[in-house]
Amino acid sequence: MPYILALDQGTHASRAVLYDLSGAPVAQAARPLASSYPRPGYVEQDAEEIFQSQLDAARAVLAKTQLPASEIVAIGIANQRETTIVWDARSGSARAPAIVWQCRRSAEICEELRHDGIEDALRERTGLLLDPYFSATKLAWLLRHDAALREDAAAGHLRFGTVDSWLLYRLSGRMVHATDPSNASRTLLMDLAQGRFARDLADLFSLPVSMLPEIRPSVGAFGTVDPSLLGAPIPVTAMLGDQQAALFGQRCFRPGDVKTTYGTGAFLLAQTGRQAVRSRTGLLTTVAWDLGDGPFYALEGSVFLAGGILEWLQAEVGLVASAAEAEELARAVPDAGGALLVPAHAGLGAPHWDPGARGAILGLTHGTTKAHLARAAFDAIAYRTDDVLSAMAQDLGGLQDLRIDGGVAQSDLLAQLQADLSGCAVVRPLDVETTARGAALAAGLGAGLFESLEAIAHLPVPERRFTPHLSVAARSGLRARWREAIAAVRLLHS
Repeated sequence: MPYILALDQGTHASRAVLYDLSGAPVAQAARPLASSYPRPGYVEQDAEEIFQSQLDAARAVLAKTQLPASEIVAIGIANQRETTIVWDARSGSARAPAIVWQCRRSAEICEELRHDGIEDALRERTGLLLDPYFSATKLAWLLRHDAALREDAAAGHLRFGTVDSWLLYRLSGRMVHATDPSNASRTLLMDLAQGRFARDLADLFSLPVSMLPEIRPSVGAFGTVDPSLLGAPIPVTAMLGDQQAALFGQRCFRPGDVKTTYGTGAFLLAQTGRQAVRSRTGLLTTVAWDLGDGPFYALEGSVFLAGGILEWLQAEVGLVASAAEAEELARAVPDAGGALLVPAHAGLGAPHWDPGARGAILGLTHGTTKAHLARAAFDAIAYRTDDVLSAMAQDLGGLQDLRIDGGVAQSDLLAQLQADLSGCAVVRPLDVETTARGAALAAGLGAGLFESLEAIAHLPVPERRFTPHLSVAARSGLRARWREAIAAVRLLHS
């Protein structure tokens, strides 16, 4: 039986998962990935560690299964998006720390460009907002603050890539410098209508176009892995940004299909087919994937802090020892006792887009307990997700089911809260790690192991369904109070 290997390079870990042709996981391995925070708002990683941790995870899967690498017929890559890496074309070595998608260091550059009045035109061209989240602003910051990098970039010696490009470059023995539209559309450098990097957009950020990778369809031939790395020249046949990979793994193949992935943040995508829907509510227009016959698009809203709230309660506040304990505490009370936690620790993402906002806990009384705060954390994840769902419903004229995945999606409490607050049925697959699954299924399509999307859509996937229990009036009341809390935290820094 042929197997497909998914490389799922995330913010906190690099995972490798081996799949069979039914889409079932056979074996997996993960290696942790460290981040550093040199200044408030700055988030960095070691680019070499990103690659090495992913390679180690892949080798661990092969060792665990004792399969020869020759039985793996395709590799699919899913990656943390927007994270920016610069390397030397002569040595192949990274020339700076990887600037992680969460990093806000380029806020000043964004403000300068906004002051120049180009944000509306930039959004029309790229589908994105002018925000430090996106790669071009991070790359511009690197070149502005390092004269040696700036000189080498101008001389054509440097290459830029998001994590997919960096992994492909290293896996291919430094032979291939390429990306796919789902990642390229997150840079602020790709013209959405034309599907290519635009020289005038690169000029806007003072970036040499020689640094940019080739854009190839998300599914197809990206090259082969250097046999010295895994033991065989395995073809790489798919690359997708992690959120688009999860959309694919959830089999959101019809316009209007929506998923949210609860990780450190929460990322919601609604597939819109061949139409690049322009949001009226503060959402982003992005490429879902290109299967070789042109792009499919998506509306996207990003919540910067979701599962990360539980990590914060554990690591920084010391309220709980684990996410499981947080859920156990939260279940001990019927509600948060009036407490509201607004998770704006690094600003507010969609649909508010307020990078200066900061988090707050509101509605505290003498009766507020640890259990109430834990419940408020789960409520906050559901509320912020519902902010984006409500915006999507306005842009698309309504929503059907919401498909959920990611580590925090395993919480029955959160799944039911989300259903109650959104008024939509929430559908959760038994295997919530759909990012890796999406990369594998896309790679299988690229390798010709699946005939079509329809064949993938008919693969059996065990699921559980959560239906809403709240009345419309109760739901409206909760949403109104949440809007007041959002307004309060935004007022604090205005």
